[in-house]
Amino acid sequence: MKEDLIGKAIISINPSAEFTFELEDIDSIVWSDGTTPISKEDIQAKMTEISQSEIDNKASGNQKLLDLGLSQAEVDALTK
Repeated sequence: MKEDLIGKAIISINPSAEFTFELEDIDSIVWSDGTTPISKEDIQAKMTEISQSEIDNKASGNQKLLDLGLSQAEVDALTK
């Protein structure tokens, strides 16, 4: 999961970035094809932002399903 977040963060910052990295290892990023490196701190900040956004979206979706009259058990069955 963390590896997906690293890639999402990089692409969110620079959609045309070319890079590789070892599974879940932000320190192993290798920039290629002339991609300007993005600082580790900027990537980590974007990872935090994306994680929080995903948490917020999940909570919002959960609440919308509850507002439609589904029980929490039904919502859990649909979303897990």
